[in-house]
Amino acid sequence: MKWRDLPPLSALRAFAAFAQTGNVVAAGEALGVSHAAISQQLRSLEGHLDVALLDRSGRALQMTEAGHVLAQALLEGFGSMIEVAQQITGNRDARPLHISVTPTFAASWLMPRLPRFRAGHTDVDIMIDPTPEIVTLRTDGIDVAIRYGTGPWPGLESAPLILSPMVVVAAPSLVGDGELPGIAALAEFPWLEEFGTTESTRWLRKHGVEDGGRGGRMQVPGNLLLDGARDGQGVAVTVREFVARDIAAGRLRELHRESSNGAGYHVVTRTGVQRPALKAFVQWIKREAAE
Repeated sequence: MKWRDLPPLSALRAFAAFAQTGNVVAAGEALGVSHAAISQQLRSLEGHLDVALLDRSGRALQMTEAGHVLAQALLEGFGSMIEVAQQITGNRDARPLHISVTPTFAASWLMPRLPRFRAGHTDVDIMIDPTPEIVTLRTDGIDVAIRYGTGPWPGLESAPLILSPMVVVAAPSLVGDGELPGIAALAEFPWLEEFGTTESTRWLRKHGVEDGGRGGRMQVPGNLLLDGARDGQGVAVTVREFVARDIAAGRLRELHRESSNGAGYHVVTRTGVQRPALKAFVQWIKREAAE
């Protein structure tokens, strides 16, 4: 390792802060310095490397391709150093367990079961981030994500939780009790869709039902999707596991089912040794899914 090739640490910290916050003002606040000092450090870093890391042609600074590459390495590197520092001081285990999960999964599956985990781990604080976005798992951020797909995800460890087929459902008050309509006929009904890019969004696009016909399309938060379907406000696409009881009780009708083809929900973590709270949660959620 040639230490002389390493740019000044202060400049690297400034660039990492900019990459994490998105602007020089927020980066300065994060490091306790002025935004002018951040700007000076960014230019110093570019001068040291003789590479353009930022595109200054627009109204806001944007990272170049080289900037994105350096930012990813710095965030991972600084994150690892922070984690080690927290570990040797005991602060790492005290940090809340940060979980990223889709809103539908959180409302329909995780939240009803979470009290069982908390009852056995009263010392673990939990932060749940319900978002359809695929987030980056970092040492100083999100610990674990519940993702829908077939996996694996490069650079991460994953294990299947629920491999359940996708189904199209609607309340009898909307579609009646007679013969099930085909997919083409379903385009004439109003549709409910979760905000963001989700499993339901992909299904709708695959089958060309992106817009409702008679009633159009209504986008709602994931925790309201199935409530709206039960109330007869629209047709919805979801994982069958989430509506099995509703179908059995007659609250919803299963209009169409599609094989999962290996797709489902997976628990995803970074590689390496897991802190006790994360390890306990991963073991617990696997047991819950198996049951």
